[in-house]
Amino acid sequence: MPYSLSTTTTTTTMEGDLRSRMMGSKEKEDSVMKTMVLFSLAMMFFPVFIYFASKRMFFEAFIGMSSQDSYFYAAFVAIGTVHIILGMFVYKAFTEGTTSTKTD
Repeated sequence: MPYSLSTTTTTTTMEGDLRSRMMGSKEKEDSVMKTMVLFSLAMMFFPVFIYFASKRMFFEAFIGMSSQDSYFYAAFVAIGTVHIILGMFVYKAFTEGTTSTKTD
């Protein structure tokens, strides 16, 4: 057949070219990974810490709620913390890679 092309070499070349254009450099790839790890750790630890801290220090000690009632309100605080972290992650993801230029 006169028109037989090797699809693996053209596909690999196209993927490599697209990847290099999208990623740019190794530093950018590392930056994305650091951001993802940072926000993942924040999602795992901050809501749990905020839940117990607000339950014991704020709702029980400062306001004087019973232990039964403070569970409910501390859960709302932890949920709010999750939403704040998610919002910060989305903002960071949308603004990452964009540079602002000043015009005089």
